Amino acid sequence: MDHLTGFVATILFWTVLAAVILVPTYLRYQDRQRMHETLRIAFEKGQPVPPELITALQTNIAPRRPTTPESDLRRAVIFIALGLGFCGLGYGLWYGLMSVNDIAAYVTGGSVAGIGAIPGLVGVAHLVLWASRRGTTKV
Repeated sequence: MDHLTGFVATILFWTVLAAVILVPTYLRYQDRQRMHETLRIAFEKGQPVPPELITALQTNIAPRRPTTPESDLRRAVIFIALGLGFCGLGYGLWYGLMSVNDIAAYVTGGSVAGIGAIPGLVGVAHLVLWASRRGTTKV
């Protein structure tokens, strides 16, 4: 029975890994096919095609949306909330494991809370960007 469980776990792992790699590639291909079809119809009807769109299709790079101070603020709030969530999880693990083993509680809770510092500080960096760019809009 253990061999069957290991086999199923291995097959499941490789299936998920292949899906994570192949599904986005297939969806990108479908999106490009739809874009080519739209451009072909627009060209046949005599509609002007923006040169940036043709360049983006030739270079396989999607056109970037301009970053605004609002997007910096949105990212800051999300990252800070994510960091605080990890800190809360670390505190919960610390509190829950204190009844089992003090050392395990401190190590686990501190590690998870420390991992929460990474997105939290990225959020603080976005907050600084938002504060410095509040009056401007850059492309």
